[in-house]
Amino acid sequence: MGSTSDKAAGIANQAIGNAKQGLGKAVGNDRLRAEGAAQEAKGKVEKAVGDAKSTIKDATNKAAAAINKNL
Repeated sequence: MGSTSDKAAGIANQAIGNAKQGLGKAVGNDRLRAEGAAQEAKGKVEKAVGDAKSTIKDATNKAAAAINKNL
């Protein structure tokens, strides 16, 4: 996946996980709360991967621009 899709998936998983946790808490379902916590954590990791990819891409583009400028 690209950085944008990783970020989007991460944000979506965080939101869904958070909602599951809230619903689980509201109805007293520990399994749903745990599922929500796991999905939220997965979302945080996905978003972090997307951020890292974006940072690497930006740094690579800046380095390439600097090299091309010197040619």
